[in-house]
Amino acid sequence: MKDRFGRLVHATADAVGRPTTFIVAVSAIAVWAIAGPFLRFSNTWQLVINTATTVVTFLVVFLVHKTQNRDAQAIHLKLDELIRANTRARYGLLGLEYRSDQELVQLEAEFEALRDRVIGERQKRSRGPASPRMRPREKSEGDHVSAKI
Repeated sequence: MKDRFGRLVHATADAVGRPTTFIVAVSAIAVWAIAGPFLRFSNTWQLVINTATTVVTFLVVFLVHKTQNRDAQAIHLKLDELIRANTRARYGLLGLEYRSDQELVQLEAEFEALRDRVIGERQKRSRGPASPRMRPREKSEGDHVSAKI
């Protein structure tokens, strides 16, 4: 059952994302708009487009959510495999997406401190300013780490 649903979602997402589908949707709206004067812009005329767009939007929300969840899961698995395959990597980073927000904030602070230490060591060696790509960036109020729990 899940496998069939997955195939259906994948095929539907593929079809919905094609230019032809967009053209069909625009054409349907054009036909609806052209029919307005002939139907005297009645309540039924308005109800048709409102109902159709509501139903399509409702279904596509679930479709998009399912495809994004699947893509995120695949990316996490690929990253976990890269961490596992690297003998110098910390295995504690596997499954990071399941950590609490507080744990992610602590880990982010650890990586920022490491970055600052590396910048300091490079500056000492070169006796010059750090390269722009290694310079610490200033944090803005919107900076935060979010976790998928």
